[in-house]
Amino acid sequence: MTPAGSNTVDAVLRRSARRVPERTALRYGTRAWTYRELDEAVTRAAGILLHSGLRDGDRVAAYGHNSDAYLIGFLACARAGLVHIPVNHHLTGDELRYIIEQSGSALVLTDPRIAHHLPASVRTLPLRDATGSLLERLTDRPEGVVSVLVGESEPADLVQLLYTSGTTALPKGAMMTHRALVHEYASAITALDLKETDRPVHALPLYHSAQMHVFLMPYLAVGAENTLLDAPDPYRLLELVEAGRADSLFAPPTVWIGLTRHPGFATRDLSALRKAYYGASIMPVPVLERLRARLPGLAFYNCFGQSEIGPLATVLGPDEHEGRMASCGRPVLFVEARVVDEEGREVPDGTPGEVVYRSPQLCDGYWDKPEETAAAFRDGWFRSGDLAVRDAEGYFTVVDRVKDVINSGGVLIPSRQVEEVLYEHPGVAEAAVVGLPDERWIEAVTAVVVPATRGPAGPGEQELIAFARERLAPFKVPKRVLFVPELPRNASGKVLKRALRDRFGGPSGEG
Repeated sequence: MTPAGSNTVDAVLRRSARRVPERTALRYGTRAWTYRELDEAVTRAAGILLHSGLRDGDRVAAYGHNSDAYLIGFLACARAGLVHIPVNHHLTGDELRYIIEQSGSALVLTDPRIAHHLPASVRTLPLRDATGSLLERLTDRPEGVVSVLVGESEPADLVQLLYTSGTTALPKGAMMTHRALVHEYASAITALDLKETDRPVHALPLYHSAQMHVFLMPYLAVGAENTLLDAPDPYRLLELVEAGRADSLFAPPTVWIGLTRHPGFATRDLSALRKAYYGASIMPVPVLERLRARLPGLAFYNCFGQSEIGPLATVLGPDEHEGRMASCGRPVLFVEARVVDEEGREVPDGTPGEVVYRSPQLCDGYWDKPEETAAAFRDGWFRSGDLAVRDAEGYFTVVDRVKDVINSGGVLIPSRQVEEVLYEHPGVAEAAVVGLPDERWIEAVTAVVVPATRGPAGPGEQELIAFARERLAPFKVPKRVLFVPELPRNASGKVLKRALRDRFGGPSGEG
């Protein structure tokens, strides 16, 4: 067995099970697990995996929707000394095959209804809803399962490969150790004021590192009662809040935008909601202002980071928003951050530069990608790819991704600044600004907009250009505005600007 005092991911649950064994740990659908029951299930599931022939260090992919079985599968891999690989359940074809093959997964834990998307050669074990599934076998308590477990997991061992979102290139598997994730849990608990008395609801996919590692696992560490949903359905979320069963919610801006536009947002009693966490992509300031106006007593936390750091790096707390709502806050407990130029030299406060990190939360590099690892880690610091400004008080404001800055006529334009202006227009539901090839300007500032109202009632291109011209320097005003029904996003809610550049960057400017 892994010793209860070990600095490992599965020991996080074991400590809570010993401290509050009969408290409810997790609710999913009609099922509820106490901390003792959940810990015992993880041990049995670890034995099932080892009995299947897996060995220490083998990679096990997870390709499934949210469920209690998904969580148990992750913790069972940690307890059995295996390396867990969460895979976006929306992936199919070459993208799915790439992650399975590049990681060298020996087994895939999957949901039967999507298993047909997996390569035929891969070995699978159903998580749930099938005869012989992991969840079904947990009730059998097979003899000898526990006896095969050995305490070989060490804090420095790999426990997960977190594949990056792949917004600019093929995803890379960030190698996360037990030690890195446990440090990140401590940072999250401290910076986000997570308490055992909270009633968090977890609605984003568990393959999303923020939902699993910034919220669900840290909340299990403090002994809270957790509710897990299949998806961030606005009606269900509002229903849980009004019923008093949820007082803490994390969601990316796209989900918060959806909540503010749901009819129930204006009519339901949402006074039970005490903590609102947002992150994964930049929250438009106008949207945050609408939320604060409707729920003035709600504590807002801005969470920022990326997969390679577990993924929490900075937090803007509820008492820090006034006057700096565009900021992503200051580094969390176990993170050091600097802003540097292209040569890696720290720049003065107020000067844009790339954010670099040094932290025990950081990954050990990218799986089987030594060149990419060497490029990302320089002189002991990790190059994040985010362009930001730090102020004199140590608060960071992300300006853009380094690769998303627009070079128009030799002048660098942060796309976020243009997006913030467009969000002020009542006819704009969502906006993404990219640079598209242009003979004169090198890259032309181009806005891709989802209108708040479809059809003739929506804003026109010239109306939005004129609106931006009143609020921006002339060289920052969009040359074009393109309208789409929705923006392409990855699993964590980040807009895929690469997809927009590919779609609209051709000679005709059309997809």
